[in-house]
Amino acid sequence: MLTLTNIHVSYDGSRILRDVSLEVQPGQVVCLMGRNGVGKTTTLKAITGLVKLDSGDVKLGETQLSGLKPDGRARAGLGYVPQGRDIFPNLTVIENLRIGAIAQGRKINGELDRVFELFPVLKEMTQRKGGVLSGGQQQRVAMARALANSPALLLCDEPTGSLDTESSQTVMKALRDVQQQTGTTVIIVTHNMDVAAQMDRLVTLVDGKIAADVDPRSTAQMAAVNLL
Repeated sequence: MLTLTNIHVSYDGSRILRDVSLEVQPGQVVCLMGRNGVGKTTTLKAITGLVKLDSGDVKLGETQLSGLKPDGRARAGLGYVPQGRDIFPNLTVIENLRIGAIAQGRKINGELDRVFELFPVLKEMTQRKGGVLSGGQQQRVAMARALANSPALLLCDEPTGSLDTESSQTVMKALRDVQQQTGTTVIIVTHNMDVAAQMDRLVTLVDGKIAADVDPRSTAQMAAVNLL
């Protein structure tokens, strides 16, 4: 599904990602972890085209993404939920959900029914402005907006960050439901070990390099990760 090959990224002369190579199989839910500043968000931005690669290669299935701009990568099958959600505060919920499709010259109909099944509360607030919603509600809108375009690969940067326990559980259940119902491949950046334990794989970054790639269900492998 996704192949990163020897990715290098620098900001202002400082190397952030160092020779990152990763293969993600179709339908997997992968957690990307590491301390602040090790390159987790940069990895997602390298995939989406929001940062320029110094060198390396990004492929989604058989599609070469490295030469595409972010909008082209979205059309190729990427969905992105950025850290901080970044919904449009002065647009209604339904306008936020439709705007990604509009940018791609598409219409979404059945897709809205599907995201409302995942997030029933949004169906009750379609005409509310994004800026008046709670943090948990805004996170649901951001995820629903990405899912409305039926991505093959969904990238989520700290989807449970700053959310209460109930909202976090709702978000994680929705991600699992999406993966099980549609086979969507998911990569999640998180600091939450409880979230990581629910994933198929845990990939840990240290100093811009992949230091571990383990099965979260393995106590021995997770113990090694805790030492990094």
